[in-house]
Amino acid sequence: MGQFDGKVVFVTGAGGGIGSVVAAKFAQEGAKLVLAVHHSDSDDEVLSKLGVEVDDYLVVTGDIGQPETINTMVEQAVDKFGQIDVMAHVAGGFAMGAVHDLDIDTFEKLMYLNAHLTYVACGRIAKHMVEKGVQGAITVVLARAALSGSKNMAAYAASKAAAERIMQSMAQDLKEHNIRVNGVLPSTVDTAANRKDMPKADFSKWVTPEQIADVIAFLSSDAASAISGASVPVYNKA
Repeated sequence: MGQFDGKVVFVTGAGGGIGSVVAAKFAQEGAKLVLAVHHSDSDDEVLSKLGVEVDDYLVVTGDIGQPETINTMVEQAVDKFGQIDVMAHVAGGFAMGAVHDLDIDTFEKLMYLNAHLTYVACGRIAKHMVEKGVQGAITVVLARAALSGSKNMAAYAASKAAAERIMQSMAQDLKEHNIRVNGVLPSTVDTAANRKDMPKADFSKWVTPEQIADVIAFLSSDAASAISGASVPVYNKA
C-alpha cells in the first residue's frame, strides 16, 4: 500500500530529468499518473524514463502554456480517471545572461517557461479541483535563485520569483477550497546537463532529483495537511 493509492497525480515536465523522477516517486507510492510532456514519439519513450512499472497512466502531449492545450489535457485525464487530486508542476527552463546584453528573447522565453506556465497550467488544474470539489495539493518547482538577484541570472531569477509569487497567491486564493499550494526551492540539481556544464563542480553537494521528489511527495501528502503557501528550501550541501 502506498500513500497515494487511488490518487491521480498530474506531473508536468514528466519527460525531463527531474520530472521523470518525481513521476516515478508517485508511481512507487501507488498513484495513477497523468504524464504531461511537450513532445514524445511514444508512451513507451516517456515510461522508459521513469524506470519503474506504472499500471495506471495517461501520457498527454503539448504546450501547457496554451489554455486550450491544458484544457484538453484535463479533459483527457477526467475522461480516464474521473478527477485530478495532485499536481506536481516541474516544467520550466534555465538560461544565463547579463541584463546589459539586452537579450530580450532569453528574458521572454524564461518568463514564459517559468512564470507563464505556472500561471496557466497550475491555474487550470486548480480550476478543475474547485469545480470538482477536490481537496487537492499543487506543488511548484521553483529555484533558490528566486530569492535574490545573481550575476548573469537576472532573467532566470526574475522568472522564478514571479512563479513563486503566483504560487503564494494561489495558496491564498484556494485555501477556502481546501486546496494546498506550495513550492520547492532547489539549489543546483544533479542532472546530466548540469554535470556537463559544470564538470569541475563537487556533484556531491548538489541536490538530487530524488531528494526533490521526496519533498514534493511530502507536500502532496496528508502529512503536510497544515502546510500551504510555503517555499521549502532543498539545497543539500550547495
